Amino acid sequence: MTSHLFILTGASRGMGLAMARRLLKPGNTLLCISRKSNDTLATQAKMAGTALEQWTQDLTAGADISARLEQWLREQAGAGFAGAVLINNAGMIPRIGPLSEADADNLAQALRVGLEAPMQLTAAFLRATANWPGPRKVLNISSGLGRKAMASQAGYCAAKAGMDHFTRCVALEETLKPNGAAVCSLAPGVIDTDMQTQLRGADAAAFPDQHNFVNLKDKGQLTSPDEAAARVLAYLDRPDFGSQPVADVRD
Repeated sequence: MTSHLFILTGASRGMGLAMARRLLKPGNTLLCISRKSNDTLATQAKMAGTALEQWTQDLTAGADISARLEQWLREQAGAGFAGAVLINNAGMIPRIGPLSEADADNLAQALRVGLEAPMQLTAAFLRATANWPGPRKVLNISSGLGRKAMASQAGYCAAKAGMDHFTRCVALEETLKPNGAAVCSLAPGVIDTDMQTQLRGADAAAFPDQHNFVNLKDKGQLTSPDEAAARVLAYLDRPDFGSQPVADVRD
């Protein structure tokens, strides 16, 4: 058994797309779940000899997507994968501003994408692969803002803090199982993505830290999506992955 299964959310752009491209290796099976598919990725997968599926799904419908994933995984049980990995990468920043000015629907959407869906997908993955013989891993892409409070970022900070803490809980649960999964909530560093553009373009009057994000860009302190993807996947491959359920790729 040499084939590995990777399930990746938010794979259509940014670091998610960069990770997807790096996972295009002969024998791998890659399932990408994003709001949009990527035709270039499909072409590259054929050239690399990688089995690729792209589900165009809105992660605000986490219950439906996790049910579909669980059924699909149960259908793959006889495929003989050497290992299976779930990477919860998708996330979104709600409207930037004080919580007192938040739009309820926008806030709910961000929490569904950033916290509810990762929990639902993780639960489905762990259930469906519980009896698979190979190693299983769950990698949750967190953020330094899950560990540091920031004004006008309550929704995003709360989602990432929740991701960190549910990962700690799952890590405790999996250690009690004979073939428990290794789980980690990993902060990937500061990356030059659309989220950074959104933060730099925010109204400085409503976002006190806006100038700090402008300075990061101006001083060349942002990591490229491809470099960040390489670091994250290298961390995933470490033999001690999961020994720290909450970690930072820069440590």
